[in-house]
Amino acid sequence: MFLQSLKPFYNGPIISGQQGTHAHSMTNLQKSLSSCLKQLRENGHQHLLCGGLKGIEKESLRISKDGIIAQTPHPHVLGSALTHPYITTDYSEALIELITPAFADITKTLGYLQDIHQYVYDHLDNEILLSSSMPCGINGDESIPIARYGSSNIGKMKHIYRHGLWHRYGRTMQSIAGIHFNYSAPVSLWLALHQQNNKQLNLEQFTADGYFGLIRNFQRVGWLILYLFGASPAICKSFFKSRPALMSQFEEFDQGTLYHPYATSLRMSDIGYKSKNQASLKIDYNSLSAYVTSLTNAIQTPFPDYEKIGTVVNGEYRQLNSNILQIENEFYSIIRPKQIAESGEKPTLALKRRGVRYVEMRSLDLDLFNPIGIDEGKARFIEALLLTCLLSDSAEFSEQDHKINNTNQLAVANFGRKPGLTLVKNQQAIPLQDWAFEILEAMQPVCSILDEKDPLKPYSAALAQQTRGVQNPYLTTSARMLEQMTELKQPFARFALNKSTEHLDYFKQHQLDQVTVEQFNEMAELSHAKQKAIESKEQLPFDQFLKNYFAQC
Repeated sequence: MFLQSLKPFYNGPIISGQQGTHAHSMTNLQKSLSSCLKQLRENGHQHLLCGGLKGIEKESLRISKDGIIAQTPHPHVLGSALTHPYITTDYSEALIELITPAFADITKTLGYLQDIHQYVYDHLDNEILLSSSMPCGINGDESIPIARYGSSNIGKMKHIYRHGLWHRYGRTMQSIAGIHFNYSAPVSLWLALHQQNNKQLNLEQFTADGYFGLIRNFQRVGWLILYLFGASPAICKSFFKSRPALMSQFEEFDQGTLYHPYATSLRMSDIGYKSKNQASLKIDYNSLSAYVTSLTNAIQTPFPDYEKIGTVVNGEYRQLNSNILQIENEFYSIIRPKQIAESGEKPTLALKRRGVRYVEMRSLDLDLFNPIGIDEGKARFIEALLLTCLLSDSAEFSEQDHKINNTNQLAVANFGRKPGLTLVKNQQAIPLQDWAFEILEAMQPVCSILDEKDPLKPYSAALAQQTRGVQNPYLTTSARMLEQMTELKQPFARFALNKSTEHLDYFKQHQLDQVTVEQFNEMAELSHAKQKAIESKEQLPFDQFLKNYFAQC
């Protein structure tokens, strides 16, 4: 859907500050709207774009008030990290993960995220949540406690998987925090699209194809998220204690901070989630079956470097296996298809059996200027971009496309605000700003439809705000961070800690209503009861449990 990365959407000049060019480009854009969106309008179905479900998963590192990573266990009062639906941990015992249900109204999603934060802050004992994506206050890999999930086989598996990540990538990389934005289009929209396209596929197959079209388009243009919302242009030198050789590729901001002057999201660069260990993976996004097959192959294919680590050494598991990927979650991607898995079910099998339920967009840094890490305008912009990717044509990927997309993403992560930066689109160089304006133009009709019943036009307002960020790179989050660090003469660690303390003060000034408090208290108690029930059942020997898990087909 995006017909060769928005090429059919736009044939005229880009938006600029000059009079006249904007109107001309809008005319050309509207002439070249996809047949999909035109048909929705003609059939009176454009309102079906509204009401897609949005959920958020937000990671934050627990730290002491002096900025050091917490060595304490996940707070018992918050519930069981194994079984709580909304409060858990990611890689580290100190890396808390807050999860919202999915709501059609994004204000409800963000309201729930606000409530979870409030509840957590009300129960943290002399600790705070680090407001930045890049970790500070760590002292090498050994200072990062790996998350624990109890004595059950599933709990052991989650812990051993994290041990494997440590041996493969180091713990420091795993302590990076981010936000995952989950989105599913309305079922009624899929029904309308299926009907108007008159496909021979059944609805589940049609929906899966549609979501994979969205995914391919987002991988082409997802660098825009890094440019606009990247909030990790600088890194504490302590981040490199376990990998000092990587420091040489950066400039020194001050005695404690390294950076790239034009970086947007170093979290999404090679020193973050863009792991070179996975650079050779060839995951196929051209269909659900191809995706499942290629991901399964990676989980089943031995990798010599990981074989050297060993799986069981002196009776202790170092990793779940020595294959390219231990399990599906190890594959790092800026967006991936998701289906809710049943207890103990492999994610690839959940997709194979029940299709794609939603997409998980994973490239969003924490906004350290916001107490919950994300604001409403940003969330509305992301929803509109995902819908634009869904409703636009999407050519299949070649191996070369994978390389180009990866190169573009890394360029924007490291140098996104550099004047004159060019990316590669359709095998040709294009200025980042030009391409960004094309994407924003393509989003305009989608935002207009999403705004039809709201006199405040919040989606169009969000689009206008981000258009200003393309026109003026100094308005982006990454630029604002570096500007304030310079003005305040603060290293990144001090700046991030001060922002984190401001957010602590913010939550101290607010409180939850008693009904909500009791609901969270009940969820915490129930989660502990669920974990005890799981652990009280007779367990298979772990070796057999693991064998059975990987034998699922």
